[in-house]
Amino acid sequence: MKREEMIESVRSQMPEKRWNHTLGVMETAVRLAERYGADPDKAELAAILHDVCKYWRVDEQARIIRENGLPQDLLEYDKELWHAHAGAWIAREQYGVSDEEVLDAIRYHTSGRARMTLLDKVVCLADYMEPGRDFPGVHNIRQNAEHSLEKALITGFDGTIRFLLDKGKRIYPLTFEARNGLIRELEERGESV
Repeated sequence: MKREEMIESVRSQMPEKRWNHTLGVMETAVRLAERYGADPDKAELAAILHDVCKYWRVDEQARIIRENGLPQDLLEYDKELWHAHAGAWIAREQYGVSDEEVLDAIRYHTSGRARMTLLDKVVCLADYMEPGRDFPGVHNIRQNAEHSLEKALITGFDGTIRFLLDKGKRIYPLTFEARNGLIRELEERGESV
């Protein structure tokens, strides 16, 4: 599928506000990729598709997870996680994306994971800090992103974990694994959090 067709297809599946968010993630992901040495084309592709099914009915997202060998434990956690794994499946099946690195960046853009790839980090961070985002702590994420993908993501995950704790929600284990993995990376490089 051509880029323009893909963009129009994704755009048609979400409200204008979410499309503006997607445009912000695309721009930010490309900028972060160029700054930190990831592939900007892959970053843009993952960003275009990262929220492709976010506004699909949750029962449809759940069906995709149940019927296609995706992690079943997702269904025990917040529905906000579902669109990432379902979206990676849709990217492959409906949009013809075969690059596993791009599919993983889509799949893990909400939860993170242990041993995040550079592209995972870029797309996840772009989703946290695109210019339209306005939530407590986003300024700190943006500041940290000037110097370290890892520190910026730790700041983002810390905020997410605090938010979920305050709401009394369960926290998906991959988010803890992602945070711990990022701290381990910094420690191995002799950097502090």
